[in-house]
Amino acid sequence: MTPPLSYLLVDGHSVMHAWPELRRVLQTASKRHLARLELLQRLRHYRDMSGVQVVVVFDGTHSHRNEEREPGGLQIIYAEGATTADTLLERLASKYARQHPMRVVSADGLVRETILACGADWISPEMLKQLCEDAEKDMRRRIGGS
Repeated sequence: MTPPLSYLLVDGHSVMHAWPELRRVLQTASKRHLARLELLQRLRHYRDMSGVQVVVVFDGTHSHRNEEREPGGLQIIYAEGATTADTLLERLASKYARQHPMRVVSADGLVRETILACGADWISPEMLKQLCEDAEKDMRRRIGGS
């Protein structure tokens, strides 16, 4: 029997504000998109090395929810303007955590409590950073053959 898919749900803005190198980029309005691109690239590396399905949720500004799915890659969700990423993360955990192993990344303590009550695991943005760094080291090791 095939094990159920494992998911990592990430509050994109929470992580970008928690990682110093991304927070610095966010300070320049014209470069904010670069912080998002860097985060997504690092999450792709993690996904490629771990096999975990990664869903990144961003707060939205539009009147409807927007979703992107990369073939074999990330799922990126932009919440509609009236909904926060926190709300979407909590809804997803509530709906799917009992069916699939799931970790949620957020710096928000209330989100942590809610998703834990739903049966999902929680990790901090700093813990995610370490997971990404470990995956990138493993990738370099495999590519380098050492």
